Amino acid sequence: MTFYSGHRFVGVVAAAMAAAVAGACEKPQAAPPLAPEVYVVGVVQKDVPTYLDLVGQTEGAQDVDVRARVEGFLETMDFQEGTFVRRGQQLYQIDPKPFEAALAQTKADKANAEARLEKASNDVRRYTPLVAKQAVSQQELDNAKASQDAGRAEVAAAAAAVDKAQLDLGYTKVVSPVDGLIGFTKVKPGTLVGRGESTLLATVSQINPIVLRVGVTEADYLRVIKQREVAQGSQGDQPAMDRRIELTLADGSIYPQPGKVKTVERAVNAATGTLSLQVEFANPNNVVRPGQYGRARILLEMKKDALLVPQRAVQELQSLRSVAVVAGNKVEFRNVKAGPRVDSMWVIEEGLKPGDQVVAEGLQALRDGIEVRTKPMPPPGGETKSEGK
Repeated sequence: MTFYSGHRFVGVVAAAMAAAVAGACEKPQAAPPLAPEVYVVGVVQKDVPTYLDLVGQTEGAQDVDVRARVEGFLETMDFQEGTFVRRGQQLYQIDPKPFEAALAQTKADKANAEARLEKASNDVRRYTPLVAKQAVSQQELDNAKASQDAGRAEVAAAAAAVDKAQLDLGYTKVVSPVDGLIGFTKVKPGTLVGRGESTLLATVSQINPIVLRVGVTEADYLRVIKQREVAQGSQGDQPAMDRRIELTLADGSIYPQPGKVKTVERAVNAATGTLSLQVEFANPNNVVRPGQYGRARILLEMKKDALLVPQRAVQELQSLRSVAVVAGNKVEFRNVKAGPRVDSMWVIEEGLKPGDQVVAEGLQALRDGIEVRTKPMPPPGGETKSEGK
């Protein structure tokens, strides 16, 4: 009996030791993974202006080429390059001596023609009464009248030749056709100009006002026209084409003078699919010169209570755009219809409502229905400021 009890005790101890060893070998259960952390931002609702930005190049209100209209050697250049000139101001002098001689010759030819006409007229006056007395024949009178008619034609031709010679002599003085800024001369004194063609001498530009020529696509042109129709139906509003236009220069500065559309091209360019517009700006200080590049911004409309989200919150895949909306710590991807971009924001026309929270950072690791931990998106530069404190 005693042996049996001892045997039983040994078995119990062994079982207990085995259970302890087995318990020591078991691994502790892993803690569940933390939900990913994302930055969220609320949908912004406010009135937003929408613009049409058009890139173009400036030109003068008038850019007039000054050309030699007669052939001759250039004697003088009577202006300083790159300065302002007045209409009628002499710019060049072409050697006038050949044209003075030609004018003198035509005047002499006219005097000879007038003398022949005077003789023929005297013959007609003398023969007319003599024919009635049969002292001269009718044929002689007829010949005198024919000579008189020919004399009149010769005088008229000689007078026209004199006028042309005077014009040619006047063209030897080349004057400015408009008030404006003249560029560099294309030819120097001593050069033969006008042989076979009207030689380009210089260009004068009227730069106040200055004109920005831009090309607008058919689609954007139709947007402008539609907004014009909408605006015309609203009291106190101006059509988009008639509103003040802002000009941004090449250095990023805003030109202080507002502009307006001056001219719209008659037809769309079939090669480029664009329509040319001329936007006119006052240029009292002559800051803007022809040939500069700039960007015209036209206000199309003011969107009331538009919904905006940061551009980086919008995912683009082919032609689809979507945002990750957080509701109850769960992510829901929604397809949205995006409108125009405003600075770093994107107008959302369909798919969101006021009060929605969208993921602005951390989109890469998300999928539909996943739980997340949210943090408010800091304002631009907010983290930098906190580090500097």
